[in-house]
Amino acid sequence: MVFPDIHPIRPTHLLIVPKKHIEDLLNMEEDSLMKKTIEVVKEMIKESKLDKKGYRIGINGGTAQLINHLHIHLFGPMKASDHL
Repeated sequence: MVFPDIHPIRPTHLLIVPKKHIEDLLNMEEDSLMKKTIEVVKEMIKESKLDKKGYRIGINGGTAQLINHLHIHLFGPMKASDHL
């Protein structure tokens, strides 16, 4: 699933979330699910036209997670000097 973050910190701030419950990246055991998740991230980069504008991908884990379900943040546009 892909949806906008409810508290975006960049003009584009999407969450990419596997439908299967995986609490943390450390619990990801299926190579095929990781491959599919990365494919979706790539699609969203292109669809959001961030491939030419710059982007950053983030995964929080452990106590840094607010929600105990693996999710990937896609932020953009970004340049090297931008800080989150």
